[in-house]
Amino acid sequence: MVRIESEQVYIPEGLKHMENFTPVSAIAGGLLIGVAATLMLLVYGRIAGISGILGGILFPLQGETLWRVIFLVGLVAGAAVYPLISATSVQWTAQTGSIGMVIAGLLVGFGTRMGSGCTSGHAICGIARISKRSFAATGVFMVTAVITVYVLRHLSGLVI
Repeated sequence: MVRIESEQVYIPEGLKHMENFTPVSAIAGGLLIGVAATLMLLVYGRIAGISGILGGILFPLQGETLWRVIFLVGLVAGAAVYPLISATSVQWTAQTGSIGMVIAGLLVGFGTRMGSGCTSGHAICGIARISKRSFAATGVFMVTAVITVYVLRHLSGLVI
């Protein structure tokens, strides 16, 4: 039992370690992502897959760069503005050093090319379009994530 303002609230054992359970901001964020992905598809006929948008900047086609830069600047600006307009502070701590970050970035980049897209393209946009390839890719992402967390937390002894 946990005591909250003179009320006793039961918290299941599995949820006691959830330090950042924020359903309101999660729902609002999900709605914003959904609206943005829908508008991107309806207005521009483009999938809001971040790896594809970034790839289009690295290997540009004529007339395709400006909107991509604006989209990515908006992502970074949104993350920078959020702490300013909300009452919460955002704290981030790297779990590895610079070499680990570079290796992780290269692995993610390789994986997005190998999988023909990233989680935003497949899980958000692809599933909404009922793409079989996106269902398969998202399933692989999720299974890989579960196995990775299990190995890192329970088999390697690392604390993440």
